Amino acid sequence: MGFSRQGLYDPANEHDSCGVGFVANIKGRKTHDVIEAGLKILVNLDHRGAVGADPLVGDGAGILIQIPDALYREWAQGAGVTL
Repeated sequence: MGFSRQGLYDPANEHDSCGVGFVANIKGRKTHDVIEAGLKILVNLDHRGAVGADPLVGDGAGILIQIPDALYREWAQGAGVTL
């Protein structure tokens, strides 16, 4: 059964990124739903080996989110860190 190229999907890359998930709001909206979906992916990828041999350190399996610059700078200043 063959798949055809559609949008961002290219069947030529079907073998790539086994055990990787990606969630984003295509309009760039920052919502809690995106975070919830990302956490759900992490849970679902556990069976695909998206964890390291040592469960305390992992192998990069995690969630990456954008931190608003103003919030980060406020925290840094309160922590005595100069950015």
